[in-house]
Amino acid sequence: MLEHLYPHMLQEYYVSRVRRRSAARARRRVALSTPEQVRALREHVRARLVRSFGPFPERTPLNARITGSLLRPEYAIEKVMFESRPDFPVTANLYIPRRGDGPFPCVLGACGHSMIGKAAPAYQAFAQQLARQGWVVLLYDPISQGERVQYPLPEGVRHPVGCCQEHNMMGNQMRLIGGFLGNWRVWDGIRGLDYLLSRPETDPERVGVTGNSGGGTLTTYLTAFDDRFTMAAPSCFVTTFLRNLENELPADSEQIPPDILRLGLDMADFFVAHAPRPTLLLGQRNDFFDCRGLREAFDELRRVYAVLGCEDRVRLFIGPGNHGYSAHNRQAMYRFFNEVAGVDAEPVEMDLRVESPEDLSCTPEGQVWKTGQAVRVFDITAEAARRIAARRRPKPADRLPHLLRRVLALPRQRQVPHYRILRNRGRDAPPYAQHSVFAVETEPGIQAICHAFGPETFFRLAPPEKCVVYVPHLSSVQDVTAGETPMAPDFLFAVDVRGIGQTRALTCNDTDFFAPYGNDYFYASYGLMLGRPCLGRRTLDLLTVLDLLAAEGCGEVHLAGRGLGALTAAFAALLHPLVTRVTLKNALLSFYELTQTPVQSWPLSAMAPGQLRQFDLPDCFRALLRKRLRILAPWNSQMEVWDPEALRPHLRALGIPLKCLDREE
Repeated sequence: MLEHLYPHMLQEYYVSRVRRRSAARARRRVALSTPEQVRALREHVRARLVRSFGPFPERTPLNARITGSLLRPEYAIEKVMFESRPDFPVTANLYIPRRGDGPFPCVLGACGHSMIGKAAPAYQAFAQQLARQGWVVLLYDPISQGERVQYPLPEGVRHPVGCCQEHNMMGNQMRLIGGFLGNWRVWDGIRGLDYLLSRPETDPERVGVTGNSGGGTLTTYLTAFDDRFTMAAPSCFVTTFLRNLENELPADSEQIPPDILRLGLDMADFFVAHAPRPTLLLGQRNDFFDCRGLREAFDELRRVYAVLGCEDRVRLFIGPGNHGYSAHNRQAMYRFFNEVAGVDAEPVEMDLRVESPEDLSCTPEGQVWKTGQAVRVFDITAEAARRIAARRRPKPADRLPHLLRRVLALPRQRQVPHYRILRNRGRDAPPYAQHSVFAVETEPGIQAICHAFGPETFFRLAPPEKCVVYVPHLSSVQDVTAGETPMAPDFLFAVDVRGIGQTRALTCNDTDFFAPYGNDYFYASYGLMLGRPCLGRRTLDLLTVLDLLAAEGCGEVHLAGRGLGALTAAFAALLHPLVTRVTLKNALLSFYELTQTPVQSWPLSAMAPGQLRQFDLPDCFRALLRKRLRILAPWNSQMEVWDPEALRPHLRALGIPLKCLDREE
């Protein structure tokens, strides 16, 4: 069995598109020559960042409290809890100098992806050293880290392990209602700054933000979204989106801002948004965040700052080591912050006193969920989805095509595509005697693989007047040979849409299609940043193949799909007049279901942002009744077949007619 005919197709497709956008962006930026142009660009960038991240919630009472303290010779550590949202506590440590007179300059410390959060030694190190040098530092636990674990117990088949997988689980779910985890992460930091500046020890005129890796992400975001920061030092995050793509580097859900590339932005723009704020970009020579991209971002910012007459306010330091907030980078940050704030202190690190996570804990048992007084991200997403579902009205069949095209970002017009006749595969797909293969160009750089299974070889695409077209879960050949297709006609067309079967990618060093950081997730991420969700692109592939079959003489199609392919088939069936009959096996019954269980197993590539605000699958199924829809062995949120006893009442609750299950072939 031969698979992976085009294993780098998706990689080169996305690289070519991001390169083109990056080049167009660079041409516009080179033309900047006056302060007025830079200020206009700054306002343009800020508006587009708001469009990407979405509106932030209203400020609610912090309900801050101190739960304990540690006294050390040169500083004190207060254990602080505050609520960034109602009943959504943030745990933090406040480092306060014990020498000198306040108010002191202050720093918000954003932690990277460490499960122990604020207790990680590198973060304790910069907080302690800054406090010794006369700074107040608030070091807080990010969501899913330290005392804020969101998935404490196994709750599903693919229970998220570690903070990064937790971020992706909750981030994927909230995409369905138009949410973005990066918005949540920024809001935690903004509310942390609210608390920091509420303290009488702090000077609101000298406020820094710093962090490494995931903390570098938050530093980058926060400096764009809050005017109160007067200096920033992100470490080991800033590069370019193109470099991350070329280097096959997947990212967490919060590091995938929706539409960011479609809006013409890149990482440097988070600093353009508040130029010429003093900024130190930190990296490492051997970091997986490519320091070539870091230099490119720095060069761009230096040109912007130079036009404003303050080129020296943006600096670059690249340490000699690997990814991490090393002593070299921390000392560069101390020197920079002290210079900007006018602090006369030696930026040399003294011996680190590593406190245990238990000693730094703000809660009695080390986790907010154990207090019984905290909601988690999933709870808030689930409740928001319930409110949306209660407001959303069933969509009439004639309205659905417009909504589908908008949510899936489908083009208004398509042209009959060019196709290639590939080498015949012979007898590799029993029970069929012959297997012919065609590569259909659905858009520049993308080939959908069309399989013709039957008793004879096809040297041209010659469909019968009536035919069955099948869209697989992960592979046409595998589904056919395993007997997974819902029917086995004498002649069968099957379509591997992009990233499926013979175009499945081999990038990201991962063989598991559903891996939290695998290539399917990777390309779905870039699709979201480009404003072209993967689910929509796969639907486009199938629609284009149907166009080709119609042009070659086919007059009627029975469209079938399984698993992920059932989603694509359902949407294409609603949009294409060639389809007169639909059979879906192992179909998801409702996207809403994925928001009502803490852990679900459907991939990001099966989701389009905000789709639950417009429609849900039951709307599609009701509209497909006129095309004799049949649903076989539907899957639940864990991609498992529904319990037969629970299935029928569930269908009734969703408003899906039971006759979809009972139709005969």
